[in-house]
Amino acid sequence: MDTDGIPSLAALFFRQAARLGGKPFAWSKRDGAWRPVSWAEAARRAAALAKGLKALGVEPGDRVALVSESRPEWPIADIAIMAAGAITVPAYTTNGVGDHLHLLTDSGAKGVIVSTAALAEKVLPAAIRAPDLRFAVTMDEVKPPQTPDLTLHRWDETIAEAGDALAEAVQAAEAAARTDTACLIYTSGTGGTPKGVMLSHGAILSNCNGARILLAELGLKDEVFLSFLPLSHAYEHMAGLFFPIAVGAQIYYAEGVDKLSANMEEVRPTIMTAVPRLYEAMYERIRRGVSLAGGRKEALFEKTVTLGSKRYEAPGSLTLGERLTDAALTLLVRRKVAKRFGGRLKAMVSGGAPLNYEVGLFFTALGVRLLQGYGQTESAPVISCNPPSRIKIEAVGPPLQDVEVRIAGDGEILARGELLMQGYWGNEAATAETIRDGWLHTGDVGEFDEDGYLRITDRKKDIIVNSGGDNISPQRVEGLLTLQPEIGQAMVYGDKRPHLVALIAPDETFAAAFARERGVETAALGSHDGFRQAIRDAIERANAELSTIERVRRFTLAEEPFTEDNDLLTPTLKIRRHLIREKYGAALEGLYGR
Repeated sequence: MDTDGIPSLAALFFRQAARLGGKPFAWSKRDGAWRPVSWAEAARRAAALAKGLKALGVEPGDRVALVSESRPEWPIADIAIMAAGAITVPAYTTNGVGDHLHLLTDSGAKGVIVSTAALAEKVLPAAIRAPDLRFAVTMDEVKPPQTPDLTLHRWDETIAEAGDALAEAVQAAEAAARTDTACLIYTSGTGGTPKGVMLSHGAILSNCNGARILLAELGLKDEVFLSFLPLSHAYEHMAGLFFPIAVGAQIYYAEGVDKLSANMEEVRPTIMTAVPRLYEAMYERIRRGVSLAGGRKEALFEKTVTLGSKRYEAPGSLTLGERLTDAALTLLVRRKVAKRFGGRLKAMVSGGAPLNYEVGLFFTALGVRLLQGYGQTESAPVISCNPPSRIKIEAVGPPLQDVEVRIAGDGEILARGELLMQGYWGNEAATAETIRDGWLHTGDVGEFDEDGYLRITDRKKDIIVNSGGDNISPQRVEGLLTLQPEIGQAMVYGDKRPHLVALIAPDETFAAAFARERGVETAALGSHDGFRQAIRDAIERANAELSTIERVRRFTLAEEPFTEDNDLLTPTLKIRRHLIREKYGAALEGLYGR
């Protein structure tokens, strides 16, 4: 559906629901079986919840927080909040009490919708302390808090007395303006305290239309999305929710990253979105499995990757014999790979962080269409993306329809168009710094190639400037380090220093196997000479592909992996550099004294 003339995200949904009626909209797995909610039923529930929220005192412009794992109730709640004229404030399920308190207080949320009792244990203590919050709606059974200042309401009860709610909700959705604020999405906090990004209905609708035009050549019809990224992130909110709504797709909510491979074979998605870290994990898992298989299977696989890579990097260079072999390998290897992805995947989209070239080339060689895009929360979030018919792994594609991009004198990427945020909630100074003269200053450095494809060369605030004045991209170095099977995660360090050092979190599978083979405790590996030498050898392999100034001279081992639980990883799997530096700064500085 063309979203150009649609007034609001809720109107988009209700129009599609009226058209698609009893067809499946959202699926979740319960009691071992996938069960759908139809478009018509989702519309009825969203309208009823919108009416229930109004009865609880929600008025146009009020903020309502949403804390839930991905499930059909998430989009229903999101649409209901918007249909009530309010603003959705999504929160990550990994947030602690302090994180929720900041979000609820900063946004001035009047209410919160929370799914499970486990999540409520972190949300309700914050809700009690949030000065403007008056009520909570719970999807599941939750023990009520011991306070008269917060009323607790069950989801089923809130939507029970619907009456003519659907007609009212549709009328309100159609009367909304594209310039109204739809949601307040808090940044994931890679660089400090999260800020609330105000996105209008028009910003996200513009993104949906640009994505629809970009992917039209795939033949968008009866699409199936498998969603597993957090819907509280701007990327999944658009690409995994409202874009599927715009094209009338079915959405399956994965059971979790650990069951993603099984879910893919069950659901057989046609389009998927993910962050680079997931593709890196898939790359490592596939590589490890092939290596364990060995023999003829490994030989055929490696030949497939070699010829596929050559075909991409040097078009027309395959000899007749290589072309015949490559065609045979498509039958013997690539079809089996495609089946592991469900067998009907049209494209996977990568965004949220830079995609390692080797990982992109690997999937391309295996016949998996991987489209790298670029953007940020402040741009709703997509600015550019590779088109399916002409992929450049090393670039992030041309700008979407109706998006203007230019490169500033210092190389910074600037963007403007309807997709831009309205500003940071309650933070005029930060807004004025980020949007100047109508242009979003992305903080990323890039350039256009001869075909108008945008290339990201670095992030301004992440650039390491060594003591010799050289600019170094930490993401490039870290990307090569983490491709080594012994290394799970890495952060390089060296601003104003003569050379780089690194903090290494070893690959957990490798570490466990090493400890088992040598009969030592995993906890003792940090001081084991053989283990440290294995990590050192892995770093040297990466160094062989780096320039002199990019090479890592020394390293220290992390006490534990970077995770969301220890706050060293964002929910979108990006490392939180400032917090890692706080925790390991002394150890990293100590490497220069040796």
